[in-house]
Amino acid sequence: MADWQEITGGITAPRGYRAAGITAGLKPSGLPDLALIFSDVEAIAAGVFTTSQVKAACVDYCRQHLQAKHHTQAILCNAGQANAATGSQGWFDALESAMTVAQALNISSESVLLASTGVIGQRIRMEQLKAGIPKLVAALSETGSDAAAAAIITTDLVTKSIALETTIGDRPVRIGGIAKGSGMIHPNMATMLAFVTCDAAVSPALWQQMLSRAADRSFNSITVDGDTSTNDSLIALANGQSRTPAIIEMGPEAEKLEAMLTAVCQHLARAIARDGEGATCLIEVQVTGANDELSARQIAKTIAGSSLVKSAIFGRDPNWGRIAAAAGRAGVPFEQENLQIKLGDFLLLENGQPLPFDRAAASEYLKAAAKGAYLKEDTVLISVSVGNGHGIGKAWGCDLSYDYVKINAEYTT
Repeated sequence: MADWQEITGGITAPRGYRAAGITAGLKPSGLPDLALIFSDVEAIAAGVFTTSQVKAACVDYCRQHLQAKHHTQAILCNAGQANAATGSQGWFDALESAMTVAQALNISSESVLLASTGVIGQRIRMEQLKAGIPKLVAALSETGSDAAAAAIITTDLVTKSIALETTIGDRPVRIGGIAKGSGMIHPNMATMLAFVTCDAAVSPALWQQMLSRAADRSFNSITVDGDTSTNDSLIALANGQSRTPAIIEMGPEAEKLEAMLTAVCQHLARAIARDGEGATCLIEVQVTGANDELSARQIAKTIAGSSLVKSAIFGRDPNWGRIAAAAGRAGVPFEQENLQIKLGDFLLLENGQPLPFDRAAASEYLKAAAKGAYLKEDTVLISVSVGNGHGIGKAWGCDLSYDYVKINAEYTT
């Protein structure tokens, strides 16, 4: 049983944080498009970012910031323009964005991190952003998480938010998070955009290690369409306002905190996969019996990302051959005679041999998982065993529908 409980409040649930989200005129739609997360005191900062060679200015900015300084106090995020592949002017826009919000908050620009999302190749609409900053700062609130979550989304159908609480040293410790993402989802080091706040006191090196491991077990284990973004950013703050003893090395308290951090990241990652563009259901792939966790995750992510598997799920076709084929090309050695595949409760393949099963009932299982069928029970579970090893891994994805092509065919038009 989890050693924490879910609470309300999102990124402002931990002590000492405020957030805001407004409409600044960055999006042509007129929807909210500028968000701010602020810690009342400087916080330890950690980040995981895209490994794409084509990176947004905000990614380069944050990397440089975190290499020089492990503390920050604010995160500014704009939606509408990705500010990626925008050359030197995009870099200057990022610097100006940081300086503008820093002046409004009366803090150093070195205490500001940045994130952007939107159309690649478009610079931020700086006139609108700068005009919106005073309104954004004025809107900061201890209940502003929902507004911030709404201001960072683009093609998302829903906002993504979570907050958990545990006890460390007889005092409550909280972690909250928000995220955005629906398309261009195949993270390599991070996710589209995710922001995490925590009120524990953690050493910078340990907090970064925790976040990197949590990312591998969450955002690096989801896929929607196989495309890694230019703007992928996962940023986590820890401001120590819970007044618990500082955690400086791995031990029971650090393990407890990391487990809760991972749970927050996995919740947000699943929410992104569930909200995949055009998707009707979430796919969860569980792999056991591999030699190690990394190998198990690699097989799971290959299955979850297979266009043939995703298409079969959308068509409610229990075609286990596509699952077997994806597992076989994952680049992880295993003996074919050890392969077992289950779809929900339906055992389809065992010891490398196909089994008779009720195809109509299995198809009904897939139909029942269609989005909205049973509230949140919209998950298709694929269980695969490849041997007797101790490696266990999970990955999440979604089905591939006609609407995915329609959404992306008309993205900039």
